[in-house]
Amino acid sequence: MGTWTITLGAVLYSMLTVTPLMSRHTPQDWRWTAPILPLVVDAAVVIVVRMDSTLARLNGDGGRWPAVLRWMTGVMTVLLNVGQSALDQDKVGVAVHSVAPLLLIVTAETSLAYRRTIAAALMDREARERDERAERDRIAEEKRRQAREDRVAEYERANQRERERREHEQQMVREQREHDDRMAREEREDKARREDSERRERERREREASERERGEREREQDAAQGAERLRQELLAAPAVTERLPENEARLTVQTAVTLGIPQRRAVELTGWSAGWIAARYQELRSARPELPALHAVPAGAA
Repeated sequence: MGTWTITLGAVLYSMLTVTPLMSRHTPQDWRWTAPILPLVVDAAVVIVVRMDSTLARLNGDGGRWPAVLRWMTGVMTVLLNVGQSALDQDKVGVAVHSVAPLLLIVTAETSLAYRRTIAAALMDREARERDERAERDRIAEEKRRQAREDRVAEYERANQRERERREHEQQMVREQREHDDRMAREEREDKARREDSERRERERREREASERERGEREREQDAAQGAERLRQELLAAPAVTERLPENEARLTVQTAVTLGIPQRRAVELTGWSAGWIAARYQELRSARPELPALHAVPAGAA
C-alpha cells in the first residue's frame, strides 16, 4: 500500500511538472496532447512496479529486460521532470524536480528487494511448516497404524463372539421356525375347515335365495298373467246398459287404470260419462304417477 501511494504521488507530480514543458515544445494546435507523454512514461513505471510485485510473490525472475525497462523509465522520468529547470539553468529547480522521480526509482528497487526477501522468508517458513506437517503426519500415521492393528485384533475377537451369538440365534430361529410352521399348519387346517363350512353355508344361502327369486318370478308371472287375463276379459266384456253404482264404477275405473284400459272402454264398462271417467283417471294418475298415461275419451262419448 505504501509503495503504491508513493508511486501514484510521483506519477501525479510528474504529470503536473512535465505537462508545461511538453506544452512549450509542442505546436499550438497540438498542445492538448502535452499530458500524453508523461502519462505514458509514468504508466510504464506503474506497469514495471506491478509486474515486479507479481514476480516477487511468485519467486520468479524476469531476467535483465525488466531491469532495463525499470531504469529506462526512471531515467526518462528524471529527464522530463528536470528538463524545464535545466533549460532555465535553475539548479535548485533541477534538484527539487528530481526528488519525485528519484524517490520513485529507489522505491521501486527497494520494494522489489523487500518483496524478494519477504518471498524468500515466506518460502523458508513454508518449508519448515511442510517439514513439521510431514513429521506430524508421520507420527499420526504411526498412531493410525497402531490403532488399525488394535482394531483388527478387536475385530477378530468381536467376530468370534458374533459367530457364537449367530449360532445360538440360528438355533433359536430354527426352533421358532419349527414352532411357527406347526402353528401355521394347524391354522391352515382350521382355516380350511372354516372356509369349507362357510362355503357350504354360502351355497345353502345362495340356493335359498335362488329359490326365493324363482318363486317371486313365478308369482310375478302368475300375477302378470292374471292381470292380462283380467284385462282381456274387461276388453272383451260387453258394454253395460245401465250406469253402475258409483262405488262399483270407481272400483272398475281403478282396475281399468291399473290394467291400462283406455278411458273409452271404461265408459262402456261403467255407463258413466266420459268427463266423469276422465276425472277419475286423472285422480288416480295424480295419486299414482307410475300408472300408464292413457288417451282421454272425446267429450260426449258414452
